[in-house]
Amino acid sequence: MQRTARLLEEGVRKGVFPGAVLIAAYKGEVRFLKAVGNRALFPQQEPMAPDTIFDLASLTKPLATSVALMKLVDKEELDLDEPLEHILEGEGLGDKAPLTPRLLLCHRSGLPDWRPYFQEIREARPGDPKRFFRKRILSERLVCEPGAQALYSDLGFMLLEWVVEKRSGKPLDTFLHENIYGPQGLKDMFLYRRETKSPQRPPDRFAATERCPWRGEVLCGVVHDENAYAAGGYSGHAGLFGTAREVYVLADLLADHYRGVREDQFRPDTVRTFLSPPHDQDGAAWALGWDTPSGEDSSAGRFFSRESVGHLGFTGTSLWMDLQREVIVVFLTNRVHPSRQNEAIRSFRPRIHDSVMLDLFSGDGRRP
Repeated sequence: MQRTARLLEEGVRKGVFPGAVLIAAYKGEVRFLKAVGNRALFPQQEPMAPDTIFDLASLTKPLATSVALMKLVDKEELDLDEPLEHILEGEGLGDKAPLTPRLLLCHRSGLPDWRPYFQEIREARPGDPKRFFRKRILSERLVCEPGAQALYSDLGFMLLEWVVEKRSGKPLDTFLHENIYGPQGLKDMFLYRRETKSPQRPPDRFAATERCPWRGEVLCGVVHDENAYAAGGYSGHAGLFGTAREVYVLADLLADHYRGVREDQFRPDTVRTFLSPPHDQDGAAWALGWDTPSGEDSSAGRFFSRESVGHLGFTGTSLWMDLQREVIVVFLTNRVHPSRQNEAIRSFRPRIHDSVMLDLFSGDGRRP
């Protein structure tokens, strides 16, 4: 896959990102794995490695919160259409009471996209920052009627973390470790905790992210998302760390269950429920915790089929799975290092995904 290798090197050379790790797999076989560039530029250059741990940012939504809910649905401990007033009973939900996990997962709750709650934390000094955040979300005015339109929302996934806690009786990170990450042997996939930084990893394992204006330092091994950090280190929308290899392992697990090749972790029907996008009349097509290709402007490029799901992370991470053609592409970068102002990744992502598909399918005369 020389075309893809050259393009990755170009990304480093042209400053699209300091470094990256890319995995491309076809029919369950990794066909390409390459690390390029540097995991850190400051205080000195440090080379990227295949096992570098990345702040996965919003990949937390599909790979942590959504799979936790998938497990609860699979165990018949949660109904996707059950209103929050039944799940979070006695919490003073107001107009959020009729919202359901399904509406929150497919970004049709009517909640705003984002709010800078982290700026309020220092003044409020709450004893329980997660509870503080949740009360603030419940006090927000809905932007639109629930179900009326798709509006991507971090706030909705912060509430979904609460749903997991209520129904499982455990924090999200504990539930994931016991039910998914641990059984799958994912030793370098974890949700960040401020007080313990647990589980500990050597600093040289991490890709650095931004020189954070709010915290006054270059972040490395510390969650980049300010709200997640202020909430204790993670929430339902951000805070997951992992390597490209382990992101691939989890993605391949889901893809195998989607196709019915495996049935050991989930019922295939449950996985299909989460990964099958509703193609709505307004053109939005969010699956349950997952994005889908958005036509010509998709970050997945031109060649992924309509039976594809994926997600992006603000730090420069992405995962796309073509479930029809059995292609998985994990593309992790530290594009926000040292500044989030670098947005060249937007035009680069479609190019790298197109390159992977051309390399995978053009060699024997086929077209992607």
